[in-house]
Amino acid sequence: MSKEVSEEGQGRKDYVDPPPAPLIDYAEIKLWSFYRALIAEFVATLLFLYITVATVIGYKKTADPCGGVGLLGIAWAFGGMIFILVYCTAGISGGHINPAVTFGLFLARKVSLIRAVSYMIAQCLGAICGVGLVKAFMKSFYDANGGGANLVASGYNKGTALGAEIIGTFVLVYTVFSATDPKRSARDSHVPVLAPLPIGFAVFMVHLATIPITGTGINPARSFGAAVIYNNEKVWDEHWIFWVGPFVGALAAAAYHQYILRAAAIKALGSFRSNPTN
Repeated sequence: MSKEVSEEGQGRKDYVDPPPAPLIDYAEIKLWSFYRALIAEFVATLLFLYITVATVIGYKKTADPCGGVGLLGIAWAFGGMIFILVYCTAGISGGHINPAVTFGLFLARKVSLIRAVSYMIAQCLGAICGVGLVKAFMKSFYDANGGGANLVASGYNKGTALGAEIIGTFVLVYTVFSATDPKRSARDSHVPVLAPLPIGFAVFMVHLATIPITGTGINPARSFGAAVIYNNEKVWDEHWIFWVGPFVGALAAAAYHQYILRAAAIKALGSFRSNPTN
C-alpha cells in the first residue's frame, strides 16, 4: 500500500500507453503478421455471419413462435459468437470483426490507415462468404425468410433506425475501448477481466434493444454481407443507415473515450504549453 502511495505521489504510472500508430505504415505490409491478421479477420467474420444468420433464418422458419430460439436466442447467438471470436483472434488481429470497431480504433490511432482499410475489406469479404454458406445450406428457407438482412421495421422511420444504430454502436465501441484500456488493466490487475466477455455482452444487450427496430446492424460488414447475398431493392435502399449509423457511433465513442475520459486533448495542450521551445 505504501509503495502505491509513494508512486502516486511521484506522479508515476503503473501502466504504459502504447504509442500512436502511424497514419500510414508501409513497413507492415511486408510482414507476415499483417497478412495473418487479415486472414484471421476474414475467417472470424465468415464464422460470425454463418452462425448468426443461420440462427436468424432458423428462428424465422419455425412455425411455432415458442418452438424456436426466439429474439433472446438470436441476441445470445450474436453476443456469444463475438465473445468466442474476439477471444480466439484478439492476440492475432485484435479481434475487430467489425468495420465500425476498426474505424473507432483508427480514429484513436490504435491502428494505421493501411491496416484499417485492409481489415474492413477482409471483414466485408468474410461476411459475404459467411452469408453465402447460409444460403447454400438453407436456400429455400433463406429466400423465404428475408436472408437475415437488416431493414427498418414496420412502424419505424429511417431517422429512428439511424439513431438506434448510432447509439447501439456507441455502446459497443465504448465497451471495446474500456475493456482494452491499459489503465483499466493495470488498475484491476488483481481481478482478472476477460476483455471479450464485456464486448460480447454489450453486443447481446444492444441486440435486445435494437432487433425490433432494425434487426440490429451495428456492424457494417454484417449488414453488407447479408445485403449482397439477399440482393433486395428495399434492403439496398435502406443500406446506408447501416454504414452511417455505426460509423457515427464509433466516432462518438472514440471521441468520448479519448478526449473526455482519458483527457487526451488536455494532456496534449499541457505538454504543448510546458515545452520551453514553443
